[in-house]
Amino acid sequence: MPITYRYPRPAINVNCVVLGWDGKQSIKILLVQRRQSPFRNSWALLGASVSVNDTSEQTARKALQEQTGFEEIYLEQLYTFDAIDRDPRERVISITYFALVPTIHNVDQQEQEARRREWFPVDNLPRLAFDHGAIIEFARSQLTQRALFQPIAFELLPYRFSLTQLQQLYESILGRTLDKRNFRKKLLTEEILTETSHVEEGTQHRPAKLYRFNRRKYLAKTKVGIGFDLS
Repeated sequence: MPITYRYPRPAINVNCVVLGWDGKQSIKILLVQRRQSPFRNSWALLGASVSVNDTSEQTARKALQEQTGFEEIYLEQLYTFDAIDRDPRERVISITYFALVPTIHNVDQQEQEARRREWFPVDNLPRLAFDHGAIIEFARSQLTQRALFQPIAFELLPYRFSLTQLQQLYESILGRTLDKRNFRKKLLTEEILTETSHVEEGTQHRPAKLYRFNRRKYLAKTKVGIGFDLS
């Protein structure tokens, strides 16, 4: 005999704030266009309903893989949004996740799929569904704050990168110009970058050295209580 509950129970969804960097000056977010009411033709975060057989993180990873093809990317639980009226159809609680991708590329879409997926600059968003505007704003503020005290920004870079690329990324996240000398001095003082034998390709000027983020050194520093600080 199936178990029944005396009181109504809310639905639980996950939503993924999928962020990437365009390699120039803009942090972008991947959105999907709704084709049904409510908020028909508005844009929304990627998401899915949590099934009884999966955790919220498993649901988020499956949704990302099925809807975008992204696998093995940085994923972290961000916040739970549970306003009573956030969905006009029913009581829905949304567990949101950061999903940071190192390279922006077109998302595979089948011709028979009804919903479009597209990258948008986070400072120039289309009309959004539900409370997804508030979710995105919260995610942006968290990324801005945490980028100064955690090496989360490196998740938006390719495996090898130049110091100029790293500075441009931080300027995109923080929304301001950084002093080149001071930024590099602070960064190199952290001792979490490893110089590689590679240099930039396809440039007209002298090719810059490429570095990689040394996660092992960073974790070793945190174990002895040394924090990351670019403020």
